[in-house]
Amino acid sequence: MRHYSFRSMLLAGAVACAGLLAGSAAGLAQEVTLRLHQFLPPQANVPKLVLDPWADKVEEDSDGRIKVERYPAMQLGGTPPQLMDQAIDGTVDIIWTVVGYTPGRFPRAEVFELPFMMTNAEATSRAYWDLFEKEMKDTDFKDVHILGTWVHGPGMIHSNRPISKLEDLKGLKVRAPTRIITGLFGELGATPVGMPVPAITEALSKGVIDACVIPWEVTPALKVPELVENHTEFGGDHALYTTAFVLAMNKDRYESLPDDLKKVIDDNSGQEFSAFAGKTQAGADVPSRQIAVDMGNNIITLDEAEVERWKEAAQPVYDKWVQEMEAEGIDGQALIDEANALIDKYTDM
Repeated sequence: MRHYSFRSMLLAGAVACAGLLAGSAAGLAQEVTLRLHQFLPPQANVPKLVLDPWADKVEEDSDGRIKVERYPAMQLGGTPPQLMDQAIDGTVDIIWTVVGYTPGRFPRAEVFELPFMMTNAEATSRAYWDLFEKEMKDTDFKDVHILGTWVHGPGMIHSNRPISKLEDLKGLKVRAPTRIITGLFGELGATPVGMPVPAITEALSKGVIDACVIPWEVTPALKVPELVENHTEFGGDHALYTTAFVLAMNKDRYESLPDDLKKVIDDNSGQEFSAFAGKTQAGADVPSRQIAVDMGNNIITLDEAEVERWKEAAQPVYDKWVQEMEAEGIDGQALIDEANALIDKYTDM
């Protein structure tokens, strides 16, 4: 018969306890996988400069307990306008999308897309987050958990013929990203054609559209400088338009996370992240613009007097939007005033 010493029994007990503790720790460290779905190719600036750094930071801050799988270019199926519903119903965990891809569904966010509203992307993105928390969190976006709200740099016109004055738009088929900008180009005399960003390249190459409005930063990925030779800017702090984006997470998925992992998500969400995203996206305008310069394309910058003509022509867009908001029980003019005040506040900081 084999005899065990008291010391041996203690050692065996210690090993057993260590095994139990290790198993418990392994259970606590179980990996959470979040699927991030968006519409641009992986080499485009937003995935490369904003979404990937965000996902990398979340993974790092969680000590590897969170893994963010990235699915660009609608790899998980559907179309860009369906992204928000994919987040709401839990088909995916996180999405990045253009709010205006579902026209009229998120009306309060449209205030930042009104013509000549923005000053710069960082200030406007900060203002967007503030207004989101006050006016949109429990209304427009009540069905998702919003991680970031931002806008891109100054939107401008890229066309197959020069646009140097308002009258040059007459009859031009122009791709517009959102309901507001579609209405704007209708007021300005063009023929607006709504379509998501990924459709621009083919539409330009086949002559379905004569022009598109996008910021400089996305033009290389879409080969725009190769497809059209003319680019119209508005000079100074003027921006014809911008587009409202959100990074949104399925609510139940967020709530299912343990508190410490929620904190990781929270620490990488909010106004500072939104400001970073807006500033970073706008920062990519300069090198992208240089590509068109190097190709010898025709870059037109409208002077102050001409810009004022465009602003006057755009006023009916404001009037119509306020009326539409009133019909939905929303004080549109108050939203415009508040958005302007917030943009001014952050622009002057």
